[in-house]
Amino acid sequence: MTFSKKLCGMAGAAGLSLFAALPAWAQEAPEAAPAAAVPNPGNNAWMMTSTVLVLLMILPGLALFYGGLTRSKNMLATMTQIGAAACLAMLIWVMYGYGLAFGPEGNAFISWGKWFLAGVTTDSTAATFSDEVISEYVFVSFQMTFAAITAALVLGSVVERMKFSAVMLFTAIWLTIVYFPIAHMVWAGGGLLFEMGALDFAGGTVVHINAGVSALVACLILGKRIGYPKEPMAPHSMTMTMIGTGMLWVGWFGFNAGSELEADGTAALAMINTFVATASGALFWMLAEKANGHKASALGFCSGVIAGLVAVTPAAGNSGPFGAIVLGALASIICFYFVSVIKPKLGYDDSLDAFGIHGVGGIVGAIGTGIVYQPFLGGPGDGSTAMGAQVMTQIIAVLVSIVWATVGTAIAIFIAKAVTGLRVSEEVEQQGLDLGEHGERAYNM
Repeated sequence: MTFSKKLCGMAGAAGLSLFAALPAWAQEAPEAAPAAAVPNPGNNAWMMTSTVLVLLMILPGLALFYGGLTRSKNMLATMTQIGAAACLAMLIWVMYGYGLAFGPEGNAFISWGKWFLAGVTTDSTAATFSDEVISEYVFVSFQMTFAAITAALVLGSVVERMKFSAVMLFTAIWLTIVYFPIAHMVWAGGGLLFEMGALDFAGGTVVHINAGVSALVACLILGKRIGYPKEPMAPHSMTMTMIGTGMLWVGWFGFNAGSELEADGTAALAMINTFVATASGALFWMLAEKANGHKASALGFCSGVIAGLVAVTPAAGNSGPFGAIVLGALASIICFYFVSVIKPKLGYDDSLDAFGIHGVGGIVGAIGTGIVYQPFLGGPGDGSTAMGAQVMTQIIAVLVSIVWATVGTAIAIFIAKAVTGLRVSEEVEQQGLDLGEHGERAYNM
């Protein structure tokens, strides 16, 4: 064999050995990192829509609802307080509220990080309840509207007598020490009530019990309006209140169905529940009026709509439609008796029944969610948690929210009182806050 043939043979053998070794090299190479999850455009679009729907609940929904219920001399002041408090909440949210509620670091009561939205970009994402994600800016915006409307709801108990400066200072402190911690405890991974398994689909504890109890504490410290309850203080425009009611109901679909964070079957369940629980609440309030010797009223209709909406909020995706109907009816009847019987006997001045409807209805809805969640009652639960155990968890969540809101609100209102004086003068209260606080009238005739 010639030298050249030997050289070719050796080269061929070496090539074969290298070729044979390739699979081993391929097996030893590290696997490529999985591609980062990309937001589903459909889910993003639905959540952006839901966010705007919640804004509709605040302005013009809640502003018209509350504004119509006040006396005409205080309508603009009421609407301005709601709008300004909501705007303040939005700015605080992007500065540090999002970090306190949903920051990357934290404990059972509060989180931290992402101050001034540090690290949030057009590419960053937020988790949903499945393997999907949505754009983090969308999640930040959606949760921002929840903070804004909850702060505005509290004001329903103190309208017609609280200084505008006091409202703004109180709102800033209250959000910081009450709303953000409760939102973290209920909705954030690692939060106290979240880890306990408390069910709150869209804010029974975070929004309604929180706002309702805070409203009660605030109005007790502030005191009654001049002339209450001897002088008539009827709503000046039920037309405005009815318009606001309709806008609140429409916007509430973003509130409830949007809380699924995806456009899926559970969001659809929350949607139908928001229809039927609300319809039930509206009709049963008017039935309660009739059963107690009154005429079925427009005010009763509007109050029943809100009671049904409040009650179904924690149960929106945690109940079947017929459970939602029962929950709406029950909450409406209980709220009716609380507003028409218990409140007058106790004598406190919750001007627009923020506690009587949001607080009481929220408690009924939060505890009732533990019942209607069960699969044998048509709920979406898997039966792994017994009804009694789930109801007890719901009661604990309610009690924690009540205690936290009570203490935090008292601190916030007393600080606002020390700095601003809290309450307008008797002259301004009798003249009306529209002129006294803002220098304008709702109606110039």
